[in-house]
Amino acid sequence: MAQPTIDSPGAPATEWRDKKRYLWLLGLIPPTALFVVTGFVALMNWAGRELEWSWLGTVSPVWWWIGPILVYLLLPVLDIFFGPDGQNPPEELIEQLENDKYYRYCTYMYLPFQFASLIFACYLWTADDLTWLGIESGGLGLASKIGLAFTVGAMGGIGINAAHELGHKKVTMERWLSKVTLAQTFYGHFYIEHNRGHHVRVATPEDPASSRYGESFWAFLPRSVWGSLKSAWELEANRMKRQDRPVLHHTNDVLNAWAMSLVLWGALALIFGWQVLPFLVLQAVYGFSLLETVNYLEHYGLLRQKNARGRYERCTPQHSWNSDHIATNIFLYHLQRHSDHHANPTRRYQTLRSFEESPNLPSGYASMIAIAYFPPLWRRVMDKRVLAHYDGDLSRANLHPRKAAGLLAARESAPVAVRERPAASSNPDAVAYRCGNCEYVYRIADGAPREGFAPGTAWSEVPDNWPCPDCGVREKVDFLPIGERA
Repeated sequence: MAQPTIDSPGAPATEWRDKKRYLWLLGLIPPTALFVVTGFVALMNWAGRELEWSWLGTVSPVWWWIGPILVYLLLPVLDIFFGPDGQNPPEELIEQLENDKYYRYCTYMYLPFQFASLIFACYLWTADDLTWLGIESGGLGLASKIGLAFTVGAMGGIGINAAHELGHKKVTMERWLSKVTLAQTFYGHFYIEHNRGHHVRVATPEDPASSRYGESFWAFLPRSVWGSLKSAWELEANRMKRQDRPVLHHTNDVLNAWAMSLVLWGALALIFGWQVLPFLVLQAVYGFSLLETVNYLEHYGLLRQKNARGRYERCTPQHSWNSDHIATNIFLYHLQRHSDHHANPTRRYQTLRSFEESPNLPSGYASMIAIAYFPPLWRRVMDKRVLAHYDGDLSRANLHPRKAAGLLAARESAPVAVRERPAASSNPDAVAYRCGNCEYVYRIADGAPREGFAPGTAWSEVPDNWPCPDCGVREKVDFLPIGERA
């Protein structure tokens, strides 16, 4: 099926139905997989004894590695087998789909299974009598425990994506659930940095979560982890300062998100013993590294150009790598339709669209994650696509700074002028200002207390680089004046 363009909604509303409506429940496979494979282990051990097939008991521990097997093997195969999705919701049905709470419950259901699996994993890590699973040695061996940590980490990494979906919404409960979901991987600061940092600076050298042409994943990983943490802290420190509060305050969203992790990990260590801590650390590192791998491939080498006023152009479908492979789309709640997500961050996953004008990856995110681990292979696959995207003009790409001179010397390129967009009006008589992307309105009479702007704060006193608190896509200069004072 041909993909519509950004101006073409696709099938008529009267003929359209969501073919994936009940497939979204498959997104619950990661947080329930541990319970399923535990049954497989018990069954294989029992069958091995009853049939005297000892090899079944020998290979049964492989199931504890189901997380990596799912990420690196099953999903890529399913992406190849089922191929691209190709179905976009028509514009006329967007609001109806947004208001259909069934889709919300699909994401909400991830959380109880996630924490049930985490608790069960802590039991398996520390239990010294698992004979009920047919494990005659007593407890799990070290290799099985490590595999279990990677499986729980994969669940946590995919859980970060569920948190990503919830954290972008305007409903207070969903934002709170986002931080709860992030507690497992101790990555609660992602809730701050992603919404108010990455979405503002995406596809620029200033964004730690946008990878650069020529930069390997292993160089990107520490830069993104540390840069994102630093950015989140600075964003919240500035917000606390505007509210005349100390940085170390309970309303600091970085601190209260980390506090959730401390309470969770502390409770698990108290119940199951300190022995769970090394495995909790291992699963957390693997979990957030999966997130960072996805960050790496989503904007590799893509750059928003600067206009004559020195400001970056608005984020468009050209600034994100997309993939519409249906299998990974279902498991990641349409995260692969990344261009539409950046254009409409508060839009719910079921309404995100895929566009022809977006640069596309050769396969689904799951396949590309594995490729990203091998820099020569990654560059062989992706560098030519970045070059093609910019018609061979590397000066328009986001280049690794230490390699930029050499890369540009190899290709004589002329910079491309960017059309300047008109500045938003700063009408001093306006009583309110509306975000040019979403429905958020800053009313001078009400201010934005949570952002540190008391009621009555004049528009001129709001910093020019202040982003919309709902979508994070537009800054103050992009807001439009509404109404005038009498």
